Amino acid sequence: MNLRRNSSAEGKQQQRINDQIRVREVRVIDEKGAQLGIIPVRKAQELANEAGLDLVEVAPNEKPPVCRIMDYGKFKYQLAKKQNKANPHGIKVKEIRLRPGTGDNDVMVKVNNAKGFLEKKDKVLVSIVFHGRELAHIQEGERMMQQVIGLLAEHGKVDAAPSRQGKKITCVLSPL
Repeated sequence: MNLRRNSSAEGKQQQRINDQIRVREVRVIDEKGAQLGIIPVRKAQELANEAGLDLVEVAPNEKPPVCRIMDYGKFKYQLAKKQNKANPHGIKVKEIRLRPGTGDNDVMVKVNNAKGFLEKKDKVLVSIVFHGRELAHIQEGERMMQQVIGLLAEHGKVDAAPSRQGKKITCVLSPL
C-alpha cells in the first residue's frame, strides 16, 4: 500500500493523492486507461491498494472529480523528465569561419550550417579571418560580414555587432 502524506517538502503538490482526496464519489480511470465509472472514494482507494498503486486526483474541478489509479512516483518522474527535455543542453557558441576570398557557394554552405545551429538554439560566432596581404582589403571582409548577417537575419539577431580584433572581424548572433 503506497500511502503518501502531504509534508512541508511536498507542500506545492498540485494533485491530491490517496487519503488527501476529500469527496464522496469520484470518476475512476484504472491503470490501463479504462473508465470504471463513478464510485465512492473509499472503494476507489481499495482498488488502488489492491493494485499496489496510488489514487491520484487528475481533474479536481470536474463534477465529480476524476481520479486515476497510477504509480504516483513514476508519474512525478516522467513530469520532471518532460520539463528537463524542454532544454536538453545549455546554449553553446558555434563558430563559422570565412576568409575574404571565400566563394559565394562556400559562403552559402556556411550560412546554412549557421541556420541549423540557430534553429537548435545555439549562438553563432561568425569570424572572417585575414591572412597576409588580405589585410589590405578589410572593406571586402566587412561587406562579406554584412552579407552573412543579412542572410541570417530571419533566423537570429545580432548580439555583438561586428568588430575588428587584430586579423579578424567577428560578430555574435543569437537565436530568435
